[in-house]
Amino acid sequence: MSDVNKFLRGSAEQCMVGIQLLSQLTCEMNQISEADVSRSLTKHRKIASSFRDNQLFEFFQLSSNLLSTALENKKNLDFNDSAQHGLLTQLLRLAHNCLTFDFIGTSTDESSDDLCTVQIPTTWRPAFLEYSTLQLFFDLYFSLPSSLSPHALACLVQIASVRRSLFNNAERGKFLNQLVSGVRKILQNPQELSDPNNYHEFCRLLARLKSNYQLGELVMVDNYPESIQLMAKFTVESLQMWQFAPNSIHYLLSLWQRMVASVPYVKATEPHLLETYTPEVTQAYITSRLESVAVVVRDGLEDPLDDLGMVTQQLEQLSVIGRCEYSKTCQLLVQVFDTDARAYQELCSNLTSKIELTIAEGRLTWLVYIIGSAVGGRVSFNSNDDHDAMDGELVCRVLQLMQLTDSRLSSGISQGGCEKLELALLSFFEQFRKIYIGDQVQKTSKVYRRLSEILGLNDESMVLSVIIRKVITNLKYWGSCELIINKTLQLLSDLSVGYGTVRKLVKLEEVGFLLSNHTAEHYPFLGVNVSVTEMRCRSMFYTSLGRLLMVDLGEDEDKFEAFMIPLTNAFESLGQVFSSGNYNTEEVRKTVIGLARDLRGIAFAFNTKTSYMMLFDWIYPTYTPILQRAVEIWYQDPQVTTPILKLFAELVQNRSQRLEFDVSSPNGILLFREASKIICTYGTRILDVIVPKDQMYPMKLKGICICFNMLKMALCGKYVNFGVFRLYGDEALDSVLNTFVKLLLSIPQTDLLDYPKLSQTYYVLLDCLAQDHMSFLATLEPSVFLYILASISEGLQALDTMVCTGCCATLDNIVSYLFKKFTHKGKKSRGGSVPENDPLLAVINHRPEILQQMLQTVLNIIMFEDCRNQWSMSRPLLGLILLNADYFQNLRDQIIASQPMDKRAPMMGWFESLMEGIERNLLTKNRDRFTQNLSAFRRDINESLKGPNVNTTSSLNDMMTS
Repeated sequence: MSDVNKFLRGSAEQCMVGIQLLSQLTCEMNQISEADVSRSLTKHRKIASSFRDNQLFEFFQLSSNLLSTALENKKNLDFNDSAQHGLLTQLLRLAHNCLTFDFIGTSTDESSDDLCTVQIPTTWRPAFLEYSTLQLFFDLYFSLPSSLSPHALACLVQIASVRRSLFNNAERGKFLNQLVSGVRKILQNPQELSDPNNYHEFCRLLARLKSNYQLGELVMVDNYPESIQLMAKFTVESLQMWQFAPNSIHYLLSLWQRMVASVPYVKATEPHLLETYTPEVTQAYITSRLESVAVVVRDGLEDPLDDLGMVTQQLEQLSVIGRCEYSKTCQLLVQVFDTDARAYQELCSNLTSKIELTIAEGRLTWLVYIIGSAVGGRVSFNSNDDHDAMDGELVCRVLQLMQLTDSRLSSGISQGGCEKLELALLSFFEQFRKIYIGDQVQKTSKVYRRLSEILGLNDESMVLSVIIRKVITNLKYWGSCELIINKTLQLLSDLSVGYGTVRKLVKLEEVGFLLSNHTAEHYPFLGVNVSVTEMRCRSMFYTSLGRLLMVDLGEDEDKFEAFMIPLTNAFESLGQVFSSGNYNTEEVRKTVIGLARDLRGIAFAFNTKTSYMMLFDWIYPTYTPILQRAVEIWYQDPQVTTPILKLFAELVQNRSQRLEFDVSSPNGILLFREASKIICTYGTRILDVIVPKDQMYPMKLKGICICFNMLKMALCGKYVNFGVFRLYGDEALDSVLNTFVKLLLSIPQTDLLDYPKLSQTYYVLLDCLAQDHMSFLATLEPSVFLYILASISEGLQALDTMVCTGCCATLDNIVSYLFKKFTHKGKKSRGGSVPENDPLLAVINHRPEILQQMLQTVLNIIMFEDCRNQWSMSRPLLGLILLNADYFQNLRDQIIASQPMDKRAPMMGWFESLMEGIERNLLTKNRDRFTQNLSAFRRDINESLKGPNVNTTSSLNDMMTS
C-alpha cells in the first residue's frame, strides 16, 4: 500500500494508475490465474484469506473516501476530461471488486445471480452501520453521468446483499429502511433508468431486496405502500416495453415471485398489499406478450418464443406470481383465450390472410404456455377446490384448441400446423401431468369434474387416452420436426414411469395400437428417410414401449414375439443383405443404426430376469453375428459403432439383478463371450485408424470409452465365473483384457484426464481389474504397468472425486498384493516355495521411487490439500508406509526439520501418534486403527497451519510437491 501511495499523491493520471493497480491486485487475489493453476486450492485460499484480513478493507475505505471527496467537489469535476472520468471509473471498479471478493472461498458461479449473499467480515461492520456508506453510492448514482452511474448501482447491488447476520434485528431494520428509501427515490426520479446499463443494474437491485430480506421486514419500512406501488408501476411499464432490455425482466419477476411465495409466512401486522398490485403485474406480463406477437410477425423481429430457455424461466416465475389472486388471473386468461380461439377458428375456416393466421397462432402459443405455467403453479398445501375448478376451465379450453389443431393436421390443411403451438401444447401436458396425473392426485379433484361436464372426460384414464392420442398424432405427422418428436417421446416416457399410471395406460386401446404398430409406415421417424441425429430418440421410444409391454407380459413369449415382429423382419432382411454383399448403401447403414438404438431402448426397459431372458434368447445367437459384422464393416464410422457398442454395454449390465442365470445355464459365459468378441472386433480395427487431434474424441476415444464401460459392466456384473475360461482354454477373457491393454496404450496419458467420461470409465474399470483380476495386472509388461501406475499417480490429484476415489481403491489393491508377495517371499507353502520371478515385484524392485512418489503425493494431499475423500486416501497410505518404511522415516524427518523450532516437537508427536498401535500387517482391524489415527493427525496439522504461519505452510507444501 505504501508503494501505491506514491501514485495517489501525483496527478490524476498517476492516481488512476495507482487505483488500477489496487483493483487488479484485488481481482488476482480473488481468482486462480493460469500461472498458478498448479497451486493447490487450499494454498490459494490461505493467501486470499490473508489478503482479505490485512488489506482488503483498507482498499475499500480508500475507494470510499476518494469517491466521497469527488462527490463533495462534483461542481469542479469535468466528466469530459478523460483523466478525471478514468479515475472515477477505476475508483468505482475498486469498490466493486472489494465488495465482490470471495470472502469465504465459496467460489460461486458468476453466471448465477440467485440468492447471492455477500459474506462481509465482521471487521467491516462499522462501515455498514454508518448511513454515509450506503448513501454515498446512491448520491453517486444521481450525480454521475450514465457512463459511470451503472458502476455505482452495481456496488449498491452488492451492499444490498450483505449477509443478514452482520446486523442485529434493529440494525437490519434501519439499514433496510435506508436502502428502500434510496430505491424509492430512484423510482420517483426514473429519468436515468432510460440507460440500459442503469436499468439492468437497478432491476438486479430490486431482486436483491427480496432475496436477502423477508417480506415481514419489508412491510415495516417507512412509506412501504408508496414503495410497493412504485415498484409495481415500474414492473408493469418494464413488461410493456418488452423490446427494451429483455434480459432484465428475469430480476423483476424474481422480486414478485419471491414476495408472493412468502405471503403464507408473513406474521407482520402491516398489510403487504400484494393482492392489490400482483394482479397488475400478471396482467401486464400476459397482455404484453400477446401484443408482442403482431409486432414480431409484421416487422420481422426476433421472436421471444424462439428462446425457449428464457420463456421457460419466466413462466416458472409467473406460475407463482399468477397464483396470487388466482381468480383474477384465470378470469383474464379465459376472456383472452376465448376471444383469440374464436378468431383463430374463423381464420382457419376462411384461410384469408397468412399473416393474420400466424399472429393468431402466436397469441395462442403464448396463452397455452401461460396456462400450462398457471396449472403447474398449484401447490398442494395452498390450493382449494375453487382453484381446481378454475384450472378445469383452462384445461378444457386447451384441449378444445388441440382438437382443432389436430384436425387441421390430419386433413393436411396448409401443410399442417404450427410448430411453436405444438411445443406449447406439449409443455402444457407436461405441467398437467405433474399436477393432475399420478398416484398422489386426489381423484375427487374439481378439474376432472369440469372436464367431465364440458368434454365428457370422466376420469384420469380418459384424459390419458386423450394424451396418448396426441402422442400418436405427433409421431405420425411431425416426424420431420426433431424437437417436437423429442418432447413428445419425453412425455410418453414420463407417463410410462409411474406405477399406477402405466397400469391404466396398458388398458387403453391407443396403447394397444402403439404396441402393435411401431413401424415406419405409421411413424415416419422410425424410417430411414430421417437424418442419423434424429434417430437418437428411438431408444427413448422403445424404452417407453418396453415399460408398457412389461406390465402384462409375464412369461408370455408369444406376446413378446408378436411385439418384436417389426425388428425380427428388419434383422432377417439385414442378414440377407449381408450375405449377398450389397450392404454399401445408406439405407442399410441407417437400418443398422436404427435397430441398435431400438434394441438398446428395449434392453434398458427389460429389467427383470424373465423379460431379459426373452430378449437374450431372441437376439442370441441369431442376430448378434449380424451386429458384429456391422462393426467389421463400419468400424471407422462412430454413427454406426456407437449405438451397437452402447447396446452391448446395456446387455451386459446387471441392472436390478436381472442377470441371474440358472445353475445349469451357460448364458452368463455366452453373454461375456459376445461382449468380448464385439470389443475385440472393434478394438483391433480402431487401433489402426488415424484421426486428426480435434476429432480424436468423437472418432476414436468415445468408442474406446464405451468399450471400457462395457468391459467394466461385464467384469463387475457377478454373473460369470471367470476362472472357467482359463480352466477350459477359452481365450475370451484373455483376448478382451489384452485388447483393453492395447487400447489403453494407444491413448496419450494427458487425454485420460482431459475427457471426463473417459477418465471416469477408465479408473472405475481399473479398480475392478485390481480388485478381481490382480493376477492379470501382475503379469503385464513393465512398460504397461508403469503406464498404469503413472495414470494412478495423476488420478490421485484429479479434481473429480470419483476419479480420485477409484485411484485410491486401485492403489490399495496393488499395494496389498505387493505387501502380501513381499511378506511371503521365500516362505514355504504347501505347494513348495513361492516363485520369486513375479514380474510386478521385479518392476517395483527396479523402480522403487514410483511407490515412494505415490506415498509423498498421498501424504501431501492429506496434510495440505482440501482432501474430500480422507477415508479412501487412508487405505493405500498404510500399505505404502509399510512397503517404504525407510523412505517414510526420511520424509517425516524432512517435514519436521522444515518447521520453525517451536513447531518441531508437536509435529514429531503427531507423526508418532499416526503410527501408534499400528502393526506390520494389512488386516482390517489394523487398517481401521490407522484410519482413525490419520483423522486425528490431519486435524492436528490443519489447526497448526491456521493463523499467521502462511509462509511456513507454503514452503512446506512446495517441498512436498517438488
